[in-house]
Amino acid sequence: MQAVGIRRGLTIDPAGEEEAPAARVGRLVRESPVVIFARRGCYMAHVMKRLLAAVGAHATVIELDAGAADELAAAAEAGRGAVPALFVGGALVGGLEGLMDLHLSGRLVPRLREVGALCA
Repeated sequence: MQAVGIRRGLTIDPAGEEEAPAARVGRLVRESPVVIFARRGCYMAHVMKRLLAAVGAHATVIELDAGAADELAAAAEAGRGAVPALFVGGALVGGLEGLMDLHLSGRLVPRLREVGALCA
C-alpha cells in the first residue's frame, strides 16, 4: 500500500510492528480528514481528487495495487464493498456518486469545513 501526495508516511506503522490490513485502513481514515482508497490508475478516484481540489480540499489518496489483495479487501469492506471509497471526517461518503451527491446538494463544502479540510 502506498500513499500518494504529501502524507506518504501514513502507511508506516507508528509502533514499528506489522499491522492488520483492516486496522491499517481504520487508522488511515482516522488520521486524515479526507481519504480516498482506490486501485492504482482508477479514473473515478482521479475525478474525485480533482473535484475536491477544485473546492480547496486535498485528499490523502491511498493507491492499492493488485499485489495488495489484503489491503484492497479491507478498503473495499470499509467502503461497503466498493473501491474507490471516500471518507470525510472518518465517515464513509461512498464512491464518486456519493461525492457528487454531496457536491450537488450543497453539503460538500460545509462538511469539509466541519472536519477541518477547508479554511473558514
